[in-house]
Amino acid sequence: MPETKANGVMIHYEDHGNPSDPAMLLIMGFGAQLTLWPDELVEALVAQGFRVIRYDNRDVGFSQKFTGDKEPGPVKLTLLKKIGLTPKVPYTLADMAEDAVGLLDALHIDRAHIVGASMGGMIAQHVAANHADRCLSFTQIFSTTGKPKLPAARKEALQALVKRPDSTEEAALVAHGMHLARTIGSPAYPAEEERLRERVQASIRRCDDPYPARLGPRPAAGTGRRVGRSDRRACPRERFSAGLDSIIAGADSIAAQPRERAFCPQKFFHGFIFALALRPSPAWSTRRGVAAR
Repeated sequence: MPETKANGVMIHYEDHGNPSDPAMLLIMGFGAQLTLWPDELVEALVAQGFRVIRYDNRDVGFSQKFTGDKEPGPVKLTLLKKIGLTPKVPYTLADMAEDAVGLLDALHIDRAHIVGASMGGMIAQHVAANHADRCLSFTQIFSTTGKPKLPAARKEALQALVKRPDSTEEAALVAHGMHLARTIGSPAYPAEEERLRERVQASIRRCDDPYPARLGPRPAAGTGRRVGRSDRRACPRERFSAGLDSIIAGADSIAAQPRERAFCPQKFFHGFIFALALRPSPAWSTRRGVAAR
């Protein structure tokens, strides 16, 4: 299993495709392993002529864990946010963005298409804002800007996201994962039951800590709003999401990025739809001729 030091953190990654093809870095979201990027998506992107890198964020999967760090609980985080204070957290989205750039450095990639989903989209925003020279394009999937007054997540979705499994038995972990996927997923595009079960089971069997309790909501909580950095993104951009999401309010991201190409199907919500995920992005294809180093 390939791993490397990135930004001083040991990161586990997968590298698919021809090293001479334009690189695409896939950044996954909250507590999710790299395998949540569908194999079908990776294979299709490689077939389209991309070198595709997906990786486990810090504290997730096989990447380095920060088990000794303390963090405020969800209630305290909510209270601090409401009164406009930034909580002290072990690391932030900006730190995780530096992990992403550090991975590009370790793989000797000058520039890449940066694609982030959910919290990964927030990490990608930091990459695009602070390292625009490293971005061939920037794509965010069901993500948001961090604006404080945006609508909160649906109660049942947030509860499913932070709830711990009933036990560590595989059956309980699978049931927990499937309930989470159904609760935050896309009602108009439900996943096939058996396919969903296979994906959840594979994720659990890949890692002995598939639902890391220590991760909590800390990275996003300590970062703040990312709206004011849009003018610094000098690369093509695209966005896949819905204005109304079960977890995050995505419409603000569209309003904050008037030059961003938006693709917003109804009831997309917070989940992967293979047919939509496989839709070629013009932002990617316009720069396919620019290869990685």
